[in-house]
Amino acid sequence: MAIEQAFNETVEYYDSWIGKAVPGYADLFAAAKELIPLSVDGPVDVLDLGAGTGLFASQVLEQYPLGRFVLWDVAGKMLDVARQRFHDRPEQFRYVVDDYRNLTDAGSFDLVISSLSIHHLEDPEKRGLFRRIHDILRERGVFINIDLIRGPTPVLEEFYCRNWFEKMRRAGASEEEIRAGIERRLAFDRDALLDDQILWLREAGFTDVDCVYRNFKMGLFLGVKGSG
Repeated sequence: MAIEQAFNETVEYYDSWIGKAVPGYADLFAAAKELIPLSVDGPVDVLDLGAGTGLFASQVLEQYPLGRFVLWDVAGKMLDVARQRFHDRPEQFRYVVDDYRNLTDAGSFDLVISSLSIHHLEDPEKRGLFRRIHDILRERGVFINIDLIRGPTPVLEEFYCRNWFEKMRRAGASEEEIRAGIERRLAFDRDALLDDQILWLREAGFTDVDCVYRNFKMGLFLGVKGSG
């Protein structure tokens, strides 16, 4: 099954599932918004990669109500949900149904965001995408990536995953939901080490890079272009 088909099939329950599937969901996304240094008084151009149903974009919109958004995802049905979410702001949102490995001629942006998506790429593809993101950001632009982290040893990776699944149960996820999530992980996830992700951002040209927040498998990565 192709990844777009797998995620299109989750469209009816994705929003409710993601709150159970991401430990510390509220804190993680609140921290992400705190990292955005842009003025709220003017338009901000935002690119959301792997935008899905528009959850991350909706949080950024709360902080930047004049923002202009491009939502990019390979799963068209998920973007249909995003279209409905933002139906009253047609002039502020544009939708691209495509694989963001094809990210060319996308324009230029003040902010690029992504959440729980880039880990689907192989490591060389992640490195290439980080370079392309750096290229399309304006000077002093910001890249914020919420994504998975692979444990640095097999023992730690196993421990982090057990911890993750137990937190899902405590958040109300059923065993069927967890099992389906694990099946998608086995089919599509290619988690990278924290240190590698930091290194690739620096190699891409970002001058200020950090993992600002971490909750076992979940990390909040920041890259700033041309500061200092």
